[in-house]
Amino acid sequence: MTSQENDEQQVLFEVWGALGRITLNRPKALNSLTYDMVRAVLTALDQWRTDDRVRAVLIEGAGERGLCAGGDIRAMYEVIKADEPELTETFWAAEYRMNAALARYPKPVVGIMDGICMGGGVGVSAHGSHRVVTERSKVGMPEVGIGFVPDVGGTHLLSRAPGELGTHMALTGAPVSGADAVHCGLADHYVASDDLGELISALGAGDVEAALEKYSTTPPRSELGEAREWIDEVYARDSVEEILEGLRARPEEAAQEAARTISTKSPTSLKVTLSALRAARGLGSLEEVLDQEYRVSLACTHLGDFVEGVRATLVDKDRDPSWSPARLEDVDEQRVAAFFERPTGGDLGLSG
Repeated sequence: MTSQENDEQQVLFEVWGALGRITLNRPKALNSLTYDMVRAVLTALDQWRTDDRVRAVLIEGAGERGLCAGGDIRAMYEVIKADEPELTETFWAAEYRMNAALARYPKPVVGIMDGICMGGGVGVSAHGSHRVVTERSKVGMPEVGIGFVPDVGGTHLLSRAPGELGTHMALTGAPVSGADAVHCGLADHYVASDDLGELISALGAGDVEAALEKYSTTPPRSELGEAREWIDEVYARDSVEEILEGLRARPEEAAQEAARTISTKSPTSLKVTLSALRAARGLGSLEEVLDQEYRVSLACTHLGDFVEGVRATLVDKDRDPSWSPARLEDVDEQRVAAFFERPTGGDLGLSG
């Protein structure tokens, strides 16, 4: 066994049997991703690509709470307030390159999505070849609640979920169960959390398919799957306003709850998210979607509600954001289109 760690030990690496094992190691921050962590993961992936000892890569989170709560958005808030937005550009560029690298990796990549797996946590796991959830999993893209838009390839994944389930997830920002994640195509295997230790030991022997076949079980029923009829009918509408109108007209309590939830989110983020999802359906590759998300993410820092959303959620924690504009009807098509324009510093260029 060999081991290598970065200076702050925010992410740990070891070759463990036939596994290249990556452990996100900021449990007090729910393993939220920093630039140094992303850069270290990219370096390890590059090294293990040609390492014959490594037959598969495992991604897991330290601590009991989950894999990863997302990117370190508090740190992004601080650099934007310090008038250093180029640092967020550097982070997102590296993170999206990592997402693409995981999706195209030549060896199996097993992501353990146990516990909380949000935003960037989805990006570091759900593009892998083998995605594992448990009865403890809470998987979601909650960005509209902080004045942001689903990224890390999230609009690629959600736009390809059955029917309009991905649209429902994106606009509510609500996490779903492991069973729902499998149903939506965000995960492949359902494993009891108590069996994860034995699963990882079996993965270390080198036969990924055999290990997962041994420990995977049939997931419980998907609540989202059972709600497909009304979700597909309502969320196929052309605008967020029409979607809200449709939800409020439905008799299901879950539809009423979705309407209440959506109405608290950033109006700008909601409209940009819907536009991004619809556009992602027509893009041919993850790389093309990541290029689009890079443009949108940069725009969120100076056109959108990102700073105010983070302030209300993580800084002052008053849970009372002042969205601007405050009403959906005041977010016009021209404002939405501006989020998709080529950034001043140029595109990310993943799709060539």
